[in-house]
Amino acid sequence: MKGYKNLLFPKHSVFLVTGGAGFIGSNLCEAILNLGYRVRCLDDLSTGKQTNVRMFVNNPNYKFIQGDIKDLDTCLRACVGIDYVLHQAAWGSVPRSIEMPLFYCANNIQGMLNMLEAARRNNVKKFVYASSSSVYGDEEHLPKIEGVEGNLLSPYALTKRCDEEWAKQYSMHYNLDTYGLRYFNVFGRRQDPDGAYAAVIPKFIKQLLNDESPTINGDGKQSRDFTYIENVIEANLKACLAPKEAAGQSFNIAYGGREYLIDIYYSLTRALNKNIEPLFGQNRKGDIKHSNADISKARAILGYEPEYNFEHGLNEAIEWYKTNL
Repeated sequence: MKGYKNLLFPKHSVFLVTGGAGFIGSNLCEAILNLGYRVRCLDDLSTGKQTNVRMFVNNPNYKFIQGDIKDLDTCLRACVGIDYVLHQAAWGSVPRSIEMPLFYCANNIQGMLNMLEAARRNNVKKFVYASSSSVYGDEEHLPKIEGVEGNLLSPYALTKRCDEEWAKQYSMHYNLDTYGLRYFNVFGRRQDPDGAYAAVIPKFIKQLLNDESPTINGDGKQSRDFTYIENVIEANLKACLAPKEAAGQSFNIAYGGREYLIDIYYSLTRALNKNIEPLFGQNRKGDIKHSNADISKARAILGYEPEYNFEHGLNEAIEWYKTNL
């Protein structure tokens, strides 16, 4: 079954979305509320924004908690009465992690461990968390397959690998069903186009709408498995229904395609009717040249059937940014 809109959970299910005011988290909150279930959003607003969740404030099934996952007591309180945890709270960006290794360790590893412990103590049914394709490191084989990883290339990648290992321990020793989702270059509505570490698609769209020349890091011939946000929502919710036998494992979450940055750039110029040439900059530290996912494991075990290919997702994203920027 493609998509997630017909998924059924027990009637009074309560979800906790950490990082719920962020890009992926706010979309998860919206999807859960639209399905008719209750959602608790935990965010310290360091990178998340209240504007992403403002539309839910008057929904009786929505509750916002401003708090930091680095504080165990906050995590414990947030998990009281929760059935499913969707742990999205983390700091992203490979280059920024190289500049701030201690912060990334505290936030992405200790924060994850606090959430695992809080979920365990509160008898949470399923703990689904965001991992990353960065855990594949310098492994050059394409497509990327779970279990075939290389040397890690950044502190960010290290934090995500550690998260997977801690989750495995909690499934092994503490009977907490954990499921890691290795996201591949997620994009879509509410992704922030601003800042030095912004993702390329929203950044390119905003700059082109402003008649500016975007800078492409490297030669533009690097490829990525860009994954539309609706596919990621599907993966998270289906993981909440995954079999206990799959607990402790990680899964590639992508569409299973490859898009080259330079091709994406010119697709955007055509879609936005802009005749602007890009600038080219240096390669970013810690970046890999090519990325493409084998999603057969997620398909077989989670029932993941991504509904949105790249073109469909890109068209939807463009329309959202044209209206909301």
